[in-house]
Amino acid sequence: MTSLREIVESSPRRLVMPIGAYAGLALTGGTVRDVVCDPGAQVAAVLALHERLDTPFLLTAMDLSAEAEAFGCSVRLSDDEMPALTGRLVTTGADVARLDVPIPGDGRTRVHLDAASQLVGAAAATPVLGGMIGPFSLAARLFGVSEALEATLAEPAVILALLERVTPFLVGYALEFRRAGAAGIIVAEPAAGLLSPRGLSRFSTPFVKQIVDAVQDPNFAIVLHNCGAKLVHLDPILDAGASIYHFGAPMDLPEALVRVNGRAIVAGNVDPTFIHAGPPSAVLAQATRLLEAVAGNRGLVLSSGCDLAPGTPLENVQALCDAAADYEARQPEPAR
Repeated sequence: MTSLREIVESSPRRLVMPIGAYAGLALTGGTVRDVVCDPGAQVAAVLALHERLDTPFLLTAMDLSAEAEAFGCSVRLSDDEMPALTGRLVTTGADVARLDVPIPGDGRTRVHLDAASQLVGAAAATPVLGGMIGPFSLAARLFGVSEALEATLAEPAVILALLERVTPFLVGYALEFRRAGAAGIIVAEPAAGLLSPRGLSRFSTPFVKQIVDAVQDPNFAIVLHNCGAKLVHLDPILDAGASIYHFGAPMDLPEALVRVNGRAIVAGNVDPTFIHAGPPSAVLAQATRLLEAVAGNRGLVLSSGCDLAPGTPLENVQALCDAAADYEARQPEPAR
């Protein structure tokens, strides 16, 4: 099997990877609730978007509530909006010690595993990427995001204990995606972008690295996503050892590519709120400016900086994909 990195580096064209399963609902007529509860509905939306845009990868839906719900959090589901957690599950060190750890596949995590398996069966040669939450982001959802950030300073032992509880579950969950035949998994760690670089080094990177060390191999890539990270976070993020790093709009992506210097693939970072708002000509222009800024560096996969919200117009997602083809068509032929 060809690795994701080899696919990117050997591609004759710039690869574009919108994170946008929910955008496919405009083609299938399904709802957000369908996507996060029914693997068949999720697969239909992903395949419809793939057929429309000729995307080089198939991505399961980004749903950062499923793992927290499996641990016992209450979740509010909606037809039109992303699932939302209600309340906190743990508030003290004693709560952490008593926390029941689920089995990968419990609750709605089974939906995403089954969707990945079905996509692998339908994908032919198109690589499938699963998706799951990262360790600090899961801990923050269980503890409360603002409360977890405060506790990293006031009660660091509690957060570290919580991370030790949740990370083995995430390792097992990632292994299940690998067993399903996926080519990799996007590990979404957005809450870590709210930490200081020192905090990220202590409360995120070591636990992400546990996942990388246990799961990543030549045929299965970890794509570490952090949509809140800035350039100051880059070095501790790279210490995780992932194959691909996916960043959001706050990251100085051209400079990040220079600093990565070929050690990994970098993906991002057209602002998803901008893609949602459009118009297509503006999306095309912003993506083109990014391509011009990276000066032809082939280590970049052009992508939305984060998950595209439900209701993002298809023509705006198409504009993101068109930007790479239009930009490369204008480049001079290499000298013979």
